[in-house]
Amino acid sequence: MFELTARKMKSALLYTALAVLANAAMAETPDIAALSELRTGDMRKLNFHSEPMRGSNVMFTHENGEQIALDHYEGQYVVLNFWATWCAPCRKEMPQLSALQDALGGDTIAVVTIATGPNPRPAMERFFDEIGVTNLPLHADPRSSLARDMGVLGLPVTLILDPTGQEIGRLQGDADWSSESALAIVGALAAARD
Repeated sequence: MFELTARKMKSALLYTALAVLANAAMAETPDIAALSELRTGDMRKLNFHSEPMRGSNVMFTHENGEQIALDHYEGQYVVLNFWATWCAPCRKEMPQLSALQDALGGDTIAVVTIATGPNPRPAMERFFDEIGVTNLPLHADPRSSLARDMGVLGLPVTLILDPTGQEIGRLQGDADWSSESALAIVGALAAARD
């Protein structure tokens, strides 16, 4: 019991310190060096770009069937995950992305999931049902047009977009997005927007 309490206390202190650091050190543009220092465990695979890279205005299918572009999320930091129903690492990673959305999703952070390639809607729904994910969008990129435009090679891939839609980071492969490191990184981005 003490171990769990100490761990929660450590996490709370770390998050608070990072939020203070973020507010003091980050104005509109995040301090990439500071964010890079927060990478541990799986998050070491997260590569931040020295300069933001162009985003994309290629349309994809919103879960309601409408065609939209990423500018739908303008004003928010976006953790953008490309996945597929046949992707085993995606099955492992998706509940952790769901936990990230629960922890930090809101007005400043959006966890956005887009199934790329031929993923029938019933298979996508079954995938989410089987792993117990209810809080992430079932967007689709059936022809992989958006994925190609954003240079996605292999799945899963998670991009971090700034509030203007430019890519500031990329992680190839699966990762624990519910880890202390992921929460600290995304929390620092949220704090930068507050």
